[in-house]
Amino acid sequence: MPALSTNSGGEEGVFNVLLTGFGPFQNHKPENPSWLAVKPLHNVVIPLDSDPVVIDGQVVMRATSSKQWLVKISALQIPVEYEAVMDTVPKLHLRPPVLPDEVKDDFYPLPPDKGYDFIFHVGVAGRGPLRMEKLGHKLGYHMKDAVGRMAPIIKGPPSEFGRRGIEDTVSVGEQPLQVGERLGLGFEMESAGDSYSARPNRGFGVGYEKFSDEIYTDIDVSRLVYDLRNSGIEQIYSSMDAGHYICDFTYYCSLAESKRNGKPYEKDRNTQVLFVHCPPVGQPLTTEEVTEAIRRIVFWVCSELAEIHDLAA
Repeated sequence: MPALSTNSGGEEGVFNVLLTGFGPFQNHKPENPSWLAVKPLHNVVIPLDSDPVVIDGQVVMRATSSKQWLVKISALQIPVEYEAVMDTVPKLHLRPPVLPDEVKDDFYPLPPDKGYDFIFHVGVAGRGPLRMEKLGHKLGYHMKDAVGRMAPIIKGPPSEFGRRGIEDTVSVGEQPLQVGERLGLGFEMESAGDSYSARPNRGFGVGYEKFSDEIYTDIDVSRLVYDLRNSGIEQIYSSMDAGHYICDFTYYCSLAESKRNGKPYEKDRNTQVLFVHCPPVGQPLTTEEVTEAIRRIVFWVCSELAEIHDLAA
């Protein structure tokens, strides 16, 4: 692990960043493209004032804080499994974070009362540019994970299930949403030709009741994408649909846990959360190009955090 000097006198600050990528799955073997892009940044230290991005002789991206900041980056692989996400992601937002036993000795230690400043999740999607996701979804997870398991079933109010059985709630002449309302929160309607059937809704239930169906990141994704394009990362755009699969599931869980563990009156200490989808290797971006984009995103977000700290000082 590289040595890192910190100044207890307050002249130098540290941002702790956690990157996550996913494990192998189906055609992404032996390594997931997201993990290939993330792992070169494990235990890397970036001074915020180093290596400004210069295009045509002009600096297009650099830190503007008056204080010296270091960014300590660690990288963690998460299995493509709903249960693994629920076992791992909430603990990453504790203060201090709780890491899986098999990796915790290889990570930068955090102060006892401090969490990660920025948790940045990276997943793989189809061919095309990078997709910067703006929000995560609470419900609608109906695809099996890498071990063939489904997301948890969300149960509705018992009184709703007691009044009406599933099998006698649907007829061809009824509107699906009207039927769904009578079924309560535990089911959603699925059409097959001229008939409708009810299937259990899956996603986040117990422990997540207070959180909305969609949670947006606090990071200004539109401005981030604009600045990245100006810095030379042209293959990137923003997205409103993270896919209702493990990536979306991870993003929503992380956003919710950030809010759960954050304090509204200490915004400069709350964990920022973001998700980006990368394409398979070479479709069209290389692993090295994705890694560089991740590094610039970390640089941008931490520069924003440094300005917030300057204002709060």
